[in-house]
Amino acid sequence: MSLKERERLKLFARVKLGELQQKQAAEICGLDYRQTRRLYQRYCEQGDRGLVHRGRGRPSNRQYATEFRVAVLARYQERYPDFGPTLAAEKLALDGYVIDHETLRSWLLKAKLWQRRRKRPRHRSWRERRAHFGELVQLDGSHHKWFEQRAPECCLMNMVDDASSTSHSLFAEQETIFAAMELLWQWIDRYGIPCALYTDRKNVYVVDEKTREKAADSGLEALTQFGRACKQLDIRIIEAYSPQAKGRVERNHGTYQDRLVKELRLAEINDLASANKLLRDGFCQQLNQKFAVSPRSAADYHRSAKGYDLAAIFCIQEERSISPDWIVRFANNFYQLEPRRKAQVPCEKIKVQQYLNGELHFRYGTEELRYTLLPERPQPKPKQKKRTTSKHRGQQSLLPSNRAWQGFQFGQGSPWSRS
Repeated sequence: MSLKERERLKLFARVKLGELQQKQAAEICGLDYRQTRRLYQRYCEQGDRGLVHRGRGRPSNRQYATEFRVAVLARYQERYPDFGPTLAAEKLALDGYVIDHETLRSWLLKAKLWQRRRKRPRHRSWRERRAHFGELVQLDGSHHKWFEQRAPECCLMNMVDDASSTSHSLFAEQETIFAAMELLWQWIDRYGIPCALYTDRKNVYVVDEKTREKAADSGLEALTQFGRACKQLDIRIIEAYSPQAKGRVERNHGTYQDRLVKELRLAEINDLASANKLLRDGFCQQLNQKFAVSPRSAADYHRSAKGYDLAAIFCIQEERSISPDWIVRFANNFYQLEPRRKAQVPCEKIKVQQYLNGELHFRYGTEELRYTLLPERPQPKPKQKKRTTSKHRGQQSLLPSNRAWQGFQFGQGSPWSRS
């Protein structure tokens, strides 16, 4: 008997003893009076067994056919053996086996093809989501065997909006400055410039404390290349001191590691270019449609990127010294620059920009200069010897090179003596 049926048993025992009326028992049970009379009559005729639901133990009239259940489990073991019930139900529906994920979960548990996962207790304080889309975006990289044993381990760069859980991702070999810049550029092209980024304390995003203190003592601001690009776009970088602090993107990594790995396996993708194409062609959009939520406020805090030269912002930018003959060294190569004006005298520094596509740009102030890659290191020009002069009666005369005293040697007589 269920708990509800045992409670009814106690009430009907009191009705039988005359302590309660059937109408009062109906109010306590929350049943109609006629239904209470029928249950009480079955109780008087059959005893405790009369209160047990008569459909218990009987197969449901809406249950799936046995052949369908066997086919679903066979398809699951054949193609989706390590898929969770939710993801497996989505894939089975594409194969023609439409079934609810909870029904599939019960079938898998009964067939011992799936095990319940214990959830760890929450021990950290909960932080409320930001109210506006674009107010705070979390950025992080996830190193994982995304291609399983088919290719080496790589990194998935991932951005997740804090207010709506909207995500956008990109595959790269490592979590580098170029990968972070490219991902942020794609986010700006799609949604706009966010107000703030929530990142960890890797040197890709922020400098370490010692470098920051040294720069502060000199009155300067120490920034990474990524931090400099964010400053030009007026994007604030907030540092996270633990993985749990940016839990939104960390949990999103788990979703990608569960679903994306299996999608790459089904599509037989083994390289970064094809994997990025899969992300662009709809995987990220499908994930957002399923897991993204509506922010508390309808206002979008993204700003337009109109007026910004994003290619010149998302680049490696450094200052280099320039020689008097307009030669610059960068990345262990030497470049001959072409000044705009022939009589132009070079200053001490020039700005070198390496774009994400590999292009080099040399900017002299506000001007961009043409350049030529030199095949080897330029050799310095030989210095010209100066001719020695002496003054005689206010006029300069050349000194003779064959002076008599230059050939004198001690003990061999005077150079002026004649033999």
